[in-house]
Amino acid sequence: MIRFIAVFLLLVVAAPSAAQDRRPSHCIALVENEPGFTYLHQASWQAPLEANTIRLSYVDHATFILQTEGGLSVATDYTGFLGVVDFVPTVATMNHAHSSHWTTRPDPRIPHVLPGWNDAGGPVDHHLDLGEMLVRNVPTDIRSRYGAGIEEDGNSIFVFEVAGLCIGHLGHLHHEPDAAQYAALGRLDVVMAAVDGGLTLDLPTMMRVLNRLKSSVVIPMHWFAQSSLERFLGGMSDDFNIVRTGESSMTVSLRTLPSEPTIMVLQPAYLREPEE
Repeated sequence: MIRFIAVFLLLVVAAPSAAQDRRPSHCIALVENEPGFTYLHQASWQAPLEANTIRLSYVDHATFILQTEGGLSVATDYTGFLGVVDFVPTVATMNHAHSSHWTTRPDPRIPHVLPGWNDAGGPVDHHLDLGEMLVRNVPTDIRSRYGAGIEEDGNSIFVFEVAGLCIGHLGHLHHEPDAAQYAALGRLDVVMAAVDGGLTLDLPTMMRVLNRLKSSVVIPMHWFAQSSLERFLGGMSDDFNIVRTGESSMTVSLRTLPSEPTIMVLQPAYLREPEE
């Protein structure tokens, strides 16, 4: 009896500590998309944002700017140049499969620079809680340069949890995620995916990944010519609605997620100051 009481007390005392060690993620906890509507909005990257709304601006190649109502911002696969503007993101994420996805000289004013690899070896582990936004990563492997082998954990899929949304940037993805990586990603409402069909994943595999993720919104990136983009869109048109926005920026919120899977085609454009 005494031993039972001791064990019970030990469990009670240990429970708060275990809870503190948990890393909360509503993207993993909630695996079903919330119901939404069939419209999204295009908007300039400088325009004010409504409550619980996120702006996504396609800058170039694999670089996007995410902006929140509260003033936080993220530059994905940051190369050091976002346009002829004095804009400093709160967070810069990078991947190093190619030089067009990172820089050795990030702007020193950026508060949080998150490389998607670990120079010391092994996986990098980011879990940056900024209050309004949580930034985390899921490591994946990449092909070594010149196809000489595999660099384990050389890429990161970054996930941004903000305004009730789960937004994923697949980075320079070279293989389909395994079961554990899919589980670590959790629900992704919006995903930015490389569709070049060669340097990253081949198109059939990327299409399989996107169909597995079941995201409400897919934004193509990393396409080098209109032909590669069109091949991707053609292959996805049976399962996804295709919306050619003609814009570089759009806003999205939980309440405006499309009710059917939708590919939103943005046109890359460097940031620039508003015309007077």
